[in-house]
Amino acid sequence: MTGITGISEQSSAAAAAANSASSAKSALNSNYELFLSMLTTQIQNQDPLDPTDSSKYTEQLVQYSSVEQQIKTNDQLGNLLQVMASSTASSYVSYLGTNVVAAGNTTQLESGEASWTYDAGDGGKARVEVRNSLGAVVYSADTTLSQGRDTFEWDGRTSAGSQAPDGEYSIVIGRYDANGAPSIRVGTEVSGTVEGIEFTAGGAVLTVGGARIPANAVISVNRT
Repeated sequence: MTGITGISEQSSAAAAAANSASSAKSALNSNYELFLSMLTTQIQNQDPLDPTDSSKYTEQLVQYSSVEQQIKTNDQLGNLLQVMASSTASSYVSYLGTNVVAAGNTTQLESGEASWTYDAGDGGKARVEVRNSLGAVVYSADTTLSQGRDTFEWDGRTSAGSQAPDGEYSIVIGRYDANGAPSIRVGTEVSGTVEGIEFTAGGAVLTVGGARIPANAVISVNRT
């Protein structure tokens, strides 16, 4: 339902833009006869001893034509927006059911299992913090990171020794610098199956294992 709703919202936005341009065009057409009537009345009631320069009428006609052309252009842009929205929605629908890897630090703890992939470069000592959906630290510990890419697995055990409930958790990994502070942030990745798609003002967002991941953060896509 999330994906379908998101697509509908995006299509509705495009349709609204097109309808707005269409309404403006209709209003202009309905006023065309009124414009000509006013112009004719202006010509009929001008001072015969001091007639209005014909260039003035030409200027008014040009101005009207310019506005009409702008509205037609907006109408065409509205149609183009609809086509682009439909094409974009269709391209993201293909993500459904695929396995994706994305840059990010948020994933789901399910049945006491959660994992994040990281690239620690040369490796070394680091501080790991796991936070719940409210941002509270539920687990923290020092660890030694392997060189290059590796996976950090968390069994859901909190620092207090209790079992954390299933849900959304994020991780922060900071390598210790020369001053003994965990200030060197280590990039992390998350992976999972795309279950839904939502379109927001900031772009498409994928639902992966209950976590929300921006589509522009996806690194790779694979069929299950």
